[in-house]
Amino acid sequence: MAKKVLVLGEVRDGELRNVSYEAIAAGKEVADGGEVVGVLLGENVSGLAERLIHYGADRVIVVNHSHLATYTTDAYQQGILQVLDVESPDGLILGHTSQGKDLSPRIAMKLGAGLISDAIALEKAGDEIVFTRPIYSGKAFEKKRINEGLVFATIRPNNFSPLEKDETRSGDVSELSVDIKDLRTTITDVVKKATGGVDLSEAKIIVAGGRGVKSKEGFEPLQELADVLGAALGASRGACDAEYCDYALQIGQTGKVVTPDLYFAIGISGAIQHLAGMSNSKVIVAINKDPEAPIFEVADYGIVGDLFEVVPLLTEELKNVLVSN
Repeated sequence: MAKKVLVLGEVRDGELRNVSYEAIAAGKEVADGGEVVGVLLGENVSGLAERLIHYGADRVIVVNHSHLATYTTDAYQQGILQVLDVESPDGLILGHTSQGKDLSPRIAMKLGAGLISDAIALEKAGDEIVFTRPIYSGKAFEKKRINEGLVFATIRPNNFSPLEKDETRSGDVSELSVDIKDLRTTITDVVKKATGGVDLSEAKIIVAGGRGVKSKEGFEPLQELADVLGAALGASRGACDAEYCDYALQIGQTGKVVTPDLYFAIGISGAIQHLAGMSNSKVIVAINKDPEAPIFEVADYGIVGDLFEVVPLLTEELKNVLVSN
């Protein structure tokens, strides 16, 4: 069983993503009483190190470099490999995010190591760690273990509970100088689409719309519901293909995979491709005027009715309940 586990903290817009804290919690289980070391790659990210310690890291290694200011595969791969060379850990945990999905297989290839991707749970079996991951678009699950070498895995966001924050925890923070060179790609500018709201991949509540919303304007009642709940807005591929919303909101097999505590599927029929991206949500509420829609087969609660009548009523009732509490 691993004794020293490295956890890569993921930074976005100068802040640590929640999956970083979840990865620390997973790292603690893998280390089984051993040392959990947080790793921060970026430019001027030293100020975030204490947060990893407050959430359970025993110490943190900070790698500051101008080439790490914005994520690129080459630069981050070189940075993390040099950290691994210095630390020689027994385990490595990353978030199964767009960054983690790009970086982890390249690291595994360079190290000749096994990789378990998209883990949603782990358990101990004697001296080994067994990871659970979904397969076949979430219709089945498999248990996997790494027989020898580095215990290397990526974890799906919202499936591991972070440890309780403790601002009294202390740990060593050190900086490591790395040599990053021969980059094939450099980023000179980043232009972002102004989607706003809650980060879809880490949201605890998601309000998603499908073709049933009928238009861009049809998403307005869903946005109001999301605002009341402090939720993220999502969409099916059908809604995105119909240009009702941006593809950044797409959930499904060819979009984002989400596992919120509460998922509203509104005007979504429930095609298998969409279910692959949200069927592991803890509670699913479906609103659809077709009582035979496949989405009702996976929903915990279903409302058969016109979404343009149901959603405003639901929003108003939630406003009353939330304000009174």
